[in-house]
Amino acid sequence: MRAQPVTEICARMRKRVHAGAWIGVAALFFCVATTLTIAICTSMSSKGGMPMPGGWTMSMAWARLCGQTWPGAAASFIAMWSAMTVAMMLPALMPALSRYRAAATGQGPARAGWFVLQVALGYFALWVALGVALYPVGACLAALALCVSAFSRAVPFMAGVIVLLAGAFQLSIAKARFLACCRAASPQSFARYGAMGAAWRHGARLGWYCIGCCAGLTAMVLVVGVMDLRAMALAAVAISGERFARNGARVARIVGGCLLAAGGVMLAKAGGFA
Repeated sequence: MRAQPVTEICARMRKRVHAGAWIGVAALFFCVATTLTIAICTSMSSKGGMPMPGGWTMSMAWARLCGQTWPGAAASFIAMWSAMTVAMMLPALMPALSRYRAAATGQGPARAGWFVLQVALGYFALWVALGVALYPVGACLAALALCVSAFSRAVPFMAGVIVLLAGAFQLSIAKARFLACCRAASPQSFARYGAMGAAWRHGARLGWYCIGCCAGLTAMVLVVGVMDLRAMALAAVAISGERFARNGARVARIVGGCLLAAGGVMLAKAGGFA
């Protein structure tokens, strides 16, 4: 067996170092996002919720604090939403980013890193845009609940219906298609993404598929409590299970069954039967 040239050994070592650095940077982003999410949720929870007619408590995520402007309240929500989505979605995104990086390795480490960064930015830009769209809707509904007691009393029932619909979505053909797109996402020829912004657009397309795939779980988190760390953790585990399990579609159906059961319990409580 011939000895390997020194240059070949050095090249392999550089690849391992770059791979380790890539994993380390991703882990750092995940840890920072998770820490920020926990800190923000803990801070908001310490302020307490607002008891509402109907026996539920309004999350302070949708409320404007005393002395806070609407732009300031929106910025606080978007900051919390951004940290939460990175913490929840980055683990599920890692396989796709690793494949993208592998496809770009021949272009050099710096360009491969830039390629992966563009894809990640495009992906999370879609999630941030979703948060921007959701905040005014949630703020308006919160204001309506504060002003109209009949609407406030109907909120627990509506929440149960939404969780039921989220469970039904988990069992739907649309969910299966979105999940298949997310699991099969892979780069084609790197030359297609060489132009400035093309990789970003590819990441945004992947973000669109992911938002569609996670629509049911996102609705559950928003309804149960956008500041509830337990709901976030359960959603993150479910999302990762759907992506990493050998039979992700089966995991999605199991999650759907759990949401249907939870929605039924919520409706029973709202109707005074539990």
